[in-house]
Amino acid sequence: MDLVTTVSRTPVTLRMTWIVASLLLVFGSWLIGQGAWIHVKALAAQWLLQHAWQETLTTQQPVKPWPWADTWPVGRLMVPRLGINQIILADASGQSLAFGPGKLGNGEFSDDDSQGLLLSGHRDTHFLFVRDVQLGERMRVQTRQGNWRSFVVETLEVVDSRIDTLPTNEGKADLLLITCYPFDAVLPGGPLRYVVTAKRVASKVISQTVASTRAAGGSRGKGMMRLASWELR
Repeated sequence: MDLVTTVSRTPVTLRMTWIVASLLLVFGSWLIGQGAWIHVKALAAQWLLQHAWQETLTTQQPVKPWPWADTWPVGRLMVPRLGINQIILADASGQSLAFGPGKLGNGEFSDDDSQGLLLSGHRDTHFLFVRDVQLGERMRVQTRQGNWRSFVVETLEVVDSRIDTLPTNEGKADLLLITCYPFDAVLPGGPLRYVVTAKRVASKVISQTVASTRAAGGSRGKGMMRLASWELR
């Protein structure tokens, strides 16, 4: 009797094992696909945003990167040492941050030297580079007028949003980058925030138009090289 029971149960056990294994494989593949899709979407969006930003510089009007977008480019962030060249979006809502770093607060970037800049981004996509930022790191932000504002990183800190007040940068010309922490957290939405504070430095502001005009022979390529170079006093 025991032998018959063992023989009859063995195929059932094997079938259940294969079913469970297959379900786990499908679920795991779906999770991997979801993760890959997030990164693909982020890269594709930045490509479209770059084109929208170029049109914004030309027309001096907000340009949506795609017809149904509920946000638009308001600036460009560059970190030369890390090869970062990202378009900044008009807000930091969950929908916007899926496509690029967003601006916290109201209004748009301008050439007002007293205006502080607060940027937010996801720790596992566009702001993943923040973990490699060092003290003394040089950063640049381009406004819609085509001018560049230069910054140097002065502090790197972890803030607990449950007990600490996140910096608002009110009345200061600093640049703040804020993202979730730790960078390798399994679950998103924790209370810790990683904050990079960069101080404004004196720089020779050259608009995109002027830079292109001054380039030898009117070369567009040389004009862009001039924009990408640091011109600190």
